[in-house]
Amino acid sequence: MPYIAIKSFPKDEETKKELVQKVNDVFLEVLGCPKEAVTISFEEFLPEEWEKKVVNTEIKPNEDKMMIISGEKKF
Repeated sequence: MPYIAIKSFPKDEETKKELVQKVNDVFLEVLGCPKEAVTISFEEFLPEEWEKKVVNTEIKPNEDKMMIISGEKKF
């Protein structure tokens, strides 16, 4: 634990690496878990696929679990 799945429009390799490293650092700092416990994936979707492949299949069915949706805090 934890497993973090990042889904985004396509980004260049340096941007992806920077983001993943920063997310990793925050999880290590806030949760205090060992680095061996963290797993992070980065999946890219074209803008025209986003609604169908991410919003409709992952966000909408799990709205009760979302902490932030479209920039709006739900807590």
